[in-house]
Amino acid sequence: MRVGVPKEVKSHEYRVGMTPAGVRQLVEAGHQVLVEKGAGLGSGLVDQQYQKAGAELVARAAEVYGQAELIVKVKEPLAEEFALLQPEQLLFTYLHLAAAADLTKLLLEKKITGIAYETIERDNGLLPLLQPMSEIAGRMAVQVGARYLEKEHGGRGVLLSGAPGVRQGRVAILGAGTVGSNALRIAVGMGAEVTVLDIDPLRLAQLDEQYGNRIHTLMSNAYNIEAVVQRCDLLIGAVLLPGGKAPLLVSRELVGKMNEGAVIVDVAIDQGGCVETIHVTTHDHPVYAVDGVIHYGVANMPGAVSRTSTFALTNSTLPYVEKLASAGFKAAMAADPVFARGLNTWDGRLCNQPVAEALGLVYRPYSPE
Repeated sequence: MRVGVPKEVKSHEYRVGMTPAGVRQLVEAGHQVLVEKGAGLGSGLVDQQYQKAGAELVARAAEVYGQAELIVKVKEPLAEEFALLQPEQLLFTYLHLAAAADLTKLLLEKKITGIAYETIERDNGLLPLLQPMSEIAGRMAVQVGARYLEKEHGGRGVLLSGAPGVRQGRVAILGAGTVGSNALRIAVGMGAEVTVLDIDPLRLAQLDEQYGNRIHTLMSNAYNIEAVVQRCDLLIGAVLLPGGKAPLLVSRELVGKMNEGAVIVDVAIDQGGCVETIHVTTHDHPVYAVDGVIHYGVANMPGAVSRTSTFALTNSTLPYVEKLASAGFKAAMAADPVFARGLNTWDGRLCNQPVAEALGLVYRPYSPE
């Protein structure tokens, strides 16, 4: 199969869909890999490394899309890439279609087979291709929040660790999944006073056992959210409904009751966000204020630590890319139900029910001929 790896075009997106090691593995398996020149530079991977691994370097993204049967990316295609996508092409990337109506429409119109990293799900609920980026985003969320709490960035002027004789900064984390648990780990390590909320009492019990009296755990409900959000210095949105739109947990009214200079980092922004006042921002302009509360809504947070992120992502995605390239789409779907759950669009059908519900479109499950 001809596999294409274009350069990412999202603002300050320095990751790349495949490392030279991944290219070599595919080439040794008999596949052709086309890599756009400069695609890996943001992750410290130069063209010569790709060429040595067996890739064919091409000058323009149009050549990658025009020749490849399978496109492997990091982020969802942007409007400027829509025309490059070929009818009935295979696309394997983070799609987040529940918050991307225009992209969904395009994929359906062009009958593109869109497989989303974030909806590949194991029987136990684990999302193996979302997990590495969620781990990184969760850890980054506390770093980012700590920075914007500094007065020079518009924050309250609070140090999360506090100081002798001065209380710690208060961190509230909505959701105790991969993002939330990684944010919790860093916040505790920085010495903050941390409260984590989740709807699963078993998950909260696990965290209680792990951290003991170093953290507070609360059931996630409107009453507890309102109480915790009003007193926190840093609020981290870490909720996820696989494939679906994030639930709205923090209202515009509640944001208005937060401390002036408090910071919101909503990692759920890829799926629309869990805070009513959040909207997508970029690394160029990452924050804005509503009622004196700093909002951070960068949708590609791990892109800022591109080298770490690229290697972590390829470690997880490469086995699936190889299955897809070697067995072909239909055989790969038939052989692995975990992989099949990643299918979002196919032959003009929307095959993911949470996405269909979020966008008000017809859900039509995949049915191989």
